[in-house]
Amino acid sequence: MRILLISAYEASSHKAWAKTLMSGMSQHDWEYVSLPARHFAWRIRGNAMSFAFDPQFKSVIEQSYDVVIATSMTDVVGLKAFCPNLQNIPWLLYFHENQFAYPASDKQQGLVEMQMVTMYSALAADVCVFNSQFNKDTFFGGARALLKKLPDYVSPDWLHGTESNAQVLPVPLEMSTSIEVFMPEEGVNTKASKRIKLVWSARWEFDKGPDRLLAILEELERRDVDYEIAILGEQFRSVPKEFDQIQAKFSHRITQFGFAPSRADYLAFLASSDMVLSTALHEFQGLAVLEAVALGCVPVLPNRQVYPELFGESLSAKSYLYQSDLKNIENEAKYAVNLIQRHATENTEAPSVRAFYAENLLDQYDTLLSSL
Repeated sequence: MRILLISAYEASSHKAWAKTLMSGMSQHDWEYVSLPARHFAWRIRGNAMSFAFDPQFKSVIEQSYDVVIATSMTDVVGLKAFCPNLQNIPWLLYFHENQFAYPASDKQQGLVEMQMVTMYSALAADVCVFNSQFNKDTFFGGARALLKKLPDYVSPDWLHGTESNAQVLPVPLEMSTSIEVFMPEEGVNTKASKRIKLVWSARWEFDKGPDRLLAILEELERRDVDYEIAILGEQFRSVPKEFDQIQAKFSHRITQFGFAPSRADYLAFLASSDMVLSTALHEFQGLAVLEAVALGCVPVLPNRQVYPELFGESLSAKSYLYQSDLKNIENEAKYAVNLIQRHATENTEAPSVRAFYAENLLDQYDTLLSSL
């Protein structure tokens, strides 16, 4: 099968997903085009023109394909209009996230237009695939709510067919040999130190809750907890001010501040940590958390976004979620530190995330592609 894979906003997790698909399903003939993860609003609105007319993409786009797989940032309608060869073949639109569940901020100019582009793409694709049930539910719930606000000649019922055909298929974790060397042996506790070793690994943006991370570190200090923390993650041009405050106040606790020097260093930080901490206000699968858990970290996560779906109490006898409190950051910090101390006292083991391994998911991807 000849497949065109399009990533209209190549964030690091999107790039890893594309690489895993292509390497894990090498029986297919792949072509891959992508645009850098910058100028977010322009990427969503302008990617069809970039792919269709820029010389570096045009020769690839105009070839013959059996299937197109595109991320949900991609303007499917625009590309079909500009590229006749892509009009009569199946399109799979993959949602790493959606624009309807984004937390409120002062940076939302043009949000409705971005939502409309994504909704048009969903309606124009043959099948929409989501990385979690939470992602799927918030997309269709948000799209219907938006349609109800529009003045006339519109019906939320237009989404019924698209939703009934939609599927949930997570991003696979590529547990290659390079990762396996860091993985703990089953039943062997290699993290018996009294000092609690935390890791926080998310994009350095406001929707990942840096203000909440700051509050948790302050609460740990108030309780005189013996801990250290590696603060990893992808950084962009604009970094929330809380990171400067964290570096200034907690330099004596920080073992790494910023992107790890290499992939091996990143994995080593995860493997040497006791717990992975999240403060996210915006999370649809939590790949960084899942990867940390695969390497033996016990999750300490707010009970919001996708986390109850992944690690909710209905799925495990252990509690890996702390109480979310969106109105009171200090209260939420106390709940998080309570859970950190409980895990440390009980010597909690990390749960299994094998269901997310590529070896268990890629066959499902291949079956879906064959059905198209």
